[in-house]
Amino acid sequence: MALDPTKLADWQIAEASEAQMKPVSRLAEELGLVGEELIPMGRRLAKLDSMQVLERIRGRPQGHYVDVTAITPTPLGEGKTTTTLGLVQGLGRLGRRSVGAIRQPSGGPTFNIKGSAAGGGLAQCIPLAEFSLGLTGDIDAITNAHNLMMVALTARMQHERNYDDARLQKIGLRRLDIDPERVDVRWVMDFCAQSLRDIRIGRGGKMDGFEMDSGFAITVSSELMAILAVCRNLKDLRERIGRIVVGKSRSGAEVTTADLEVDGAMTAWMVNALNPTLMQSLEGQPMLVHAGPFANIAIGQNSIIADEIGTRLGEYLVTESGFGADIGFEKFWNLKCRFSGLEPSAVVIVATMRALKMHGGGPEVKPGVPLDKAYTEENLGLLEKGCANLIAHIETVRKSGVRPVVCINSFHTDTPAEIALLRRIAEQSGALCAVSQHWLKGGEGAIELAEAVTQACEEQNDFRFLYELDLPLSQRIDRIAREVYGADGVTYSDVAKQKIAAFEADPRTAELGTCMVKTHLSLSHDPALKGRPKGWTLPIRDVLVYRGAGFVVPVAGDIKLMPGTGSDPAFRRIDVDVETGRVRGLF
Repeated sequence: MALDPTKLADWQIAEASEAQMKPVSRLAEELGLVGEELIPMGRRLAKLDSMQVLERIRGRPQGHYVDVTAITPTPLGEGKTTTTLGLVQGLGRLGRRSVGAIRQPSGGPTFNIKGSAAGGGLAQCIPLAEFSLGLTGDIDAITNAHNLMMVALTARMQHERNYDDARLQKIGLRRLDIDPERVDVRWVMDFCAQSLRDIRIGRGGKMDGFEMDSGFAITVSSELMAILAVCRNLKDLRERIGRIVVGKSRSGAEVTTADLEVDGAMTAWMVNALNPTLMQSLEGQPMLVHAGPFANIAIGQNSIIADEIGTRLGEYLVTESGFGADIGFEKFWNLKCRFSGLEPSAVVIVATMRALKMHGGGPEVKPGVPLDKAYTEENLGLLEKGCANLIAHIETVRKSGVRPVVCINSFHTDTPAEIALLRRIAEQSGALCAVSQHWLKGGEGAIELAEAVTQACEEQNDFRFLYELDLPLSQRIDRIAREVYGADGVTYSDVAKQKIAAFEADPRTAELGTCMVKTHLSLSHDPALKGRPKGWTLPIRDVLVYRGAGFVVPVAGDIKLMPGTGSDPAFRRIDVDVETGRVRGLF
């Protein structure tokens, strides 16, 4: 049956396609798994025993490693996941053994404005409902492990307040003397709950906890999610969890989960989360789903484990970095590739006419509001002006030593003149360029993109990092701000200055990467500044440390670790068919 995405919603296409899904056992066999490397998780899903698989395939040659990133998006997104799925399917149409590696969607955007992260149209990851609603429990495991840490922290603070040293020693505890004003962690949940950003906990009597200011962040911003993305095996996971810093004592010493003696129990929650989930594209290619989104407030990458498996079992492994190249690709480049040792063969930059026209000065784009005619009619002036944003991202990717491929994520309103203009500018800026209609036509519509990517993969790259780890932290931040974001420099709050001075005096900081927190809606820190802003400085208001994940986290501008739910959230349209149990309305 032919499926027409112009007439069917994403969930309807997914539902129709799922009837012809490959059995997960067949998918595993085609991927090259053997024996008990597949761990069934219900009738349509399975996990991979990652440690068993990696032990068997270690030493095999690696396939081509392709990252998909984008220009600075509108609030509607640029279609990176859809492009990732389309490219995997397009490579399949060329007879290439292709594997995808994507992130598990967060419940926050799934039930909010953005929706799920399964792709769209004829370029989707299925089964859609399972993918969007918890999958095989990795995010739940992170939520529980993180909140167990918070339970251990707040209980310890309560008991240290109530007990003298003799009583603590009797039960085998030493006084940590945690400073309630210097607690660095908060509770997490995987929804966009702005009312829980700042709360007061422990109110009541002395047996009701420790009263202090606290709050919630979204689960995928937890350091545990970053650890899942960058760890190599169970031993590495266990060691990293023990290094998580929860706060400081009144004397200024760091207090870790190992000090709280909760790191082992947290790892116990995370053991099964170490294994990627095996899913499939609409056209039957294997998709490895592991780790989570939000590159603006987290690392925003799928896992190194999934990439190592995919690059050794596939001829091409296509992965995705969150948001634009200034955020997601920069972290892929300078954090993930540094930790994994993998180097990209090609990098795809997804662009839409809609977003480029917005960056050229077009009207504001709002979710749920019809697009202005400036975006649906030919406007070469707006488009050409907005291409400054695209050029900035092309230059960023080229600084890594890899030639980018610009993917024109095509809409039916794109005109031949607009496509020609965008192609000319991309190619003049040193990129390959391809038009892709994967949303409308699936793998067939992505053949031009797949051919451009295979061409890029055959070229000789000179991959290099933007900074080395021996560069002082303040200089790393300045280099990222100037060379990736286009800032004139960096300013620091008094708190940030004090923390950076302490970090630079600590020799352990030289072991840590730099994971920036910044809005995804602009190259700058200000989401209102579109295009390629000039004449601005990047304000760093705070600096966090994720010793478990292995990076320092400078926070730029006023950005929240707990997003908010909008006025017209997706959950208003999600329901269940009570006759069949099928979930309807996901997108």
